[in-house]
Amino acid sequence: MPNISRDEIAHLARLARLAVTDDELDVFAGQLDQILDSVAKVSEVAEEDVPPTSHAVPLTNVFREDTVRPSLEQQDALAAAPAAEDGRFRVPRILGEEQ
Repeated sequence: MPNISRDEIAHLARLARLAVTDDELDVFAGQLDQILDSVAKVSEVAEEDVPPTSHAVPLTNVFREDTVRPSLEQQDALAAAPAAEDGRFRVPRILGEEQ
């Protein structure tokens, strides 16, 4: 017996503003059914004393001190620029007037 119906798939597609055909509804229903069955199987073997994890190994962020370091002066950075204006790089417009 399927866990998710075609009507539920159609409803989800409408919520996501996806245009799906009748054939796609059947395919998606089958695929989501398999996904839900797999999740149910994993839930069956999950032990109470094992905390949920998102990664197999622990992840930590590595931060460095935010220190001021020497960098290019504005004039040096703009010296090799093909075009500069008011202390900034001048680049061609890429969006049309209608944007």
